[in-house]
Amino acid sequence: MVDKVTELTGLDTVLIKVASRCNINCSYCYVYNMGDDNWARQSKFMTAETEDAVCASLGELVAHQQTAFSVVLHGGEPLLLGEHRLKNFLGKLRNVLPPCYPISLQTNGILITDVLLDTCALHQVSVAVSLDGPAHVHDKFRVTHGGAGTFDQVIAGLTTLQQHPAATFLNAGLLAVIDPDSNPAEIYHFFKSLNAPSVDFLYKDGNHTNLPVGKATVNSLEYGTWMTGLLQTYIADPAPLPIRVLDDMLKVLLGGAVSKEGMGLTDFGILIIDTDGTYMKNDTLKSSYNGADKFPQAVNVKQKTAIDFLQSSAFEEYRALQRPTSAKCLGCPELNVCGGGMILHRWRRKNGFHNESVYCADQLHLIASMRHALSEYNLSHAYC
Repeated sequence: MVDKVTELTGLDTVLIKVASRCNINCSYCYVYNMGDDNWARQSKFMTAETEDAVCASLGELVAHQQTAFSVVLHGGEPLLLGEHRLKNFLGKLRNVLPPCYPISLQTNGILITDVLLDTCALHQVSVAVSLDGPAHVHDKFRVTHGGAGTFDQVIAGLTTLQQHPAATFLNAGLLAVIDPDSNPAEIYHFFKSLNAPSVDFLYKDGNHTNLPVGKATVNSLEYGTWMTGLLQTYIADPAPLPIRVLDDMLKVLLGGAVSKEGMGLTDFGILIIDTDGTYMKNDTLKSSYNGADKFPQAVNVKQKTAIDFLQSSAFEEYRALQRPTSAKCLGCPELNVCGGGMILHRWRRKNGFHNESVYCADQLHLIASMRHALSEYNLSHAYC
């Protein structure tokens, strides 16, 4: 049994939905504003009983999996837990997860306080903040339930994070969703002015049936053009801001390995545990259709351990979805770089996920720009 777990699990990330509600209402949010309604049937917070079951399962994984996995607290907004709930749950997690197992939380930043950061520092939990750019960009989409912009509140929370005594460890960087109508050079320099340790950029969610906001057609290049502008600014900077998506793609082009889901020929093991303890597929799949992130048969951590579920045929079939199946992808010379893109971006109502990414043209445009940039520096292979 133990040998089988060590061989098959390959778990990279556990994403735990500790809160089912959010204190803001981003217009592009796949949880609340793209047709899925599972959140409305969830309790607001994960119960103590479910927390205990989650921690027991993670403790078993630590004992049986050779490599460390990361744990991410997510929502909704995880800081809605408040000081008492957060402290209790992080204490439980650290009781079963050694220090070499990274724990982080993804927050919109508005509820950050010194007290909450003290709790995170105590339990070695890093904090990533979602911020899309300067106010005129960020406030287009990341708004309150009343429609007001949230930029000032996010910057206040980010400043609190940056000024904390443990900020060097706590500050895990920024997560930004791309607005193709914005200026990539302006966005880059804005983030650099904040002294962010890194930024991860995401394309807006969408698919072949429901195109992403800002993309006119499947073959248009709004996002690819934007990313190429970002690349040019990044390359021109003698002390560049780390940008995970660019760093990973360039690394693959130079012969290295990718570390980001949805890029390269990877097979990431990502386990999602919903607020009630139900195992789910990647939550971004909610943007495809209502219930797309559900397994055919609901399985709960309180009834089946993570080890048993990770070895189930249901999880193996889900994990296999990462591997592209479209003829266009399988015959593409750049497949090793883009990996077929994120699963959710492949969706089409008539044939499910058996398509190239809706961002295929954008990615090919960006990869060509990267190859051209590398050729100018006479670089083609830097990793053995």
